[in-house]
Amino acid sequence: MIELWIPITILAAAIQAARTTIQKYLKSSLKTNSITFVRFFYGWPFALLYLVLLLALTGAEMPPINTRFLIGCFMGGLAQIAATSLLILSFSYRNFAVGTTYSKTEAVQTAVLGIVLFGEPLGLLAMVGIVVSLVGVVVISSGKTGDGLSRVLLGWSEKPALIGIASGTGFAFAALFIRWGSLSLDADFGVRAAMTLAYMTFIQTVMLGAWILVREPGEFRPILASWRSSGAVGFLSAVGSATWFTALTLQTAAYVRALGQVELILSLLISYLFFKERSSVAEIVGMVVIVAGVILLVL
Repeated sequence: MIELWIPITILAAAIQAARTTIQKYLKSSLKTNSITFVRFFYGWPFALLYLVLLLALTGAEMPPINTRFLIGCFMGGLAQIAATSLLILSFSYRNFAVGTTYSKTEAVQTAVLGIVLFGEPLGLLAMVGIVVSLVGVVVISSGKTGDGLSRVLLGWSEKPALIGIASGTGFAFAALFIRWGSLSLDADFGVRAAMTLAYMTFIQTVMLGAWILVREPGEFRPILASWRSSGAVGFLSAVGSATWFTALTLQTAAYVRALGQVELILSLLISYLFFKERSSVAEIVGMVVIVAGVILLVL
């Protein structure tokens, strides 16, 4: 029987692929911090609504919050803000695909940081699966850039790649702190995830909103003017985060983030089905390698 965290993670990856596409579109009208902010500003009402509906439908009570939970929400929220801003910043570079590729080292970084700092053990087969899936990501990216595999690998010291690596570190810390904080609540996994999402999104809205108010106050007008596309980002962020957070309460962060690499496969399938874009040989090979890594991961 398939474990529940697996389909939930795949759903989260699909939603993330759609959200990232809209965020790239917003890059032409909003600054980096503003694009990151709309994710939380427009997403928080949906996150709160989700928590309220979940409690009402299940009859569950909200568990008392604790210091560990609040620290997890704050640190996870801060790490996610930094990671998202860095990823969006990488879109500004001509060879942004290199930066995006290196951001996918997130799965490996999550595994290492989880073992060293959070004591989350991984089996040998899972570690091999994570590395194999990363190889698949690199192969797909070489096909996307058209520069070849060596260009992607040798570009690790370039600015887009360094930004991507830093983004991956941020996402790794975010996943680990989200799980660490969520597990401190005395509730079932659904309520844990919903509460973490609502609290963390609110904290992120306040933190980044205060930063923009002080440093870029003129950005609030275009943020409000773009409410249609920004609202879509906020909604997808809330739904996507709800699924990510739920998966993270059910399974070790490294497993969840590694399985989340299927986002690239889903993006390529969407491009083929809806936009009739054919995949290159490298992209097809990369998809096969990612699937092989995922199989090793879930065995």
